[in-house]
Amino acid sequence: MSTPEFSRLERIDTIGEGERSVAIVASEAERAALATRFGLISVDRLEATFRVKRDAAGVVARGAVSAAVVQACSVTDEPLPQTVAEDVALRFVTEAESAAEEEIELDLDALDTMPYDGAAIDLGEAAAETMALALDPFPRGPNAAAALREAGVISEEEAKPAGALAGLKGLFGKV
Repeated sequence: MSTPEFSRLERIDTIGEGERSVAIVASEAERAALATRFGLISVDRLEATFRVKRDAAGVVARGAVSAAVVQACSVTDEPLPQTVAEDVALRFVTEAESAAEEEIELDLDALDTMPYDGAAIDLGEAAAETMALALDPFPRGPNAAAALREAGVISEEEAKPAGALAGLKGLFGKV
């Protein structure tokens, strides 16, 4: 596995049972690499604060990720500035534990899990993935609806039933 674009490793042997705060900020070069990875026009800001501690089941990191990015409208390619402000609650588990883990139904208090190699957790990669997951995968700008209409695309509301059942609506009104 290659090194992530925004890597901030915290060695496990430096994390105790008491909470420790960690703040991270992506550099200009890291943000540019993340923009390329996630198909964004730019990542103007990416930062996170975490409170990390060990518990019986691994390492827990809670905090917040904030970012400012520019996405391309999925219809017109116009630049769309977006902001991200996401709370984070993660449990880091070793890659062996992660591979052995079965799919289970999570309750509201459950933490998302991220694998780590056993020596260090990567808070930078956690922040980058959180940012990417918070973004709209198909953002639409203010001119998207007009562009779609101009291209002949109609909305679901404008679409009329077609095929064998198209005349049923009229028949029900006459009964």
